Amino acid sequence: MEDIKIDKTLDIRGEVCPYTLVKSKLGIESIEVGQVMEIILDYPEAADSIPKAMLNYGHTVLKEEKINEREWIIQIKKEVED
Repeated sequence: MEDIKIDKTLDIRGEVCPYTLVKSKLGIESIEVGQVMEIILDYPEAADSIPKAMLNYGHTVLKEEKINEREWIIQIKKEVED
């Protein structure tokens, strides 16, 4: 498996919608095109909505993984300038 270089980690555990999406969007805006942001979250609806939203914004979802009973990791590569 290829190692992905993480340029920014965003820990939004404890947040709920719409804050999960708002913080994710602000996070992706703060990195450069080609960089990768990793999001750690524990809100099930956000685990579904954030990847969809990032795809709609034109970015690539590299990884969506449930890491334990309550938490997910999502990795997004920024593809376009916001």
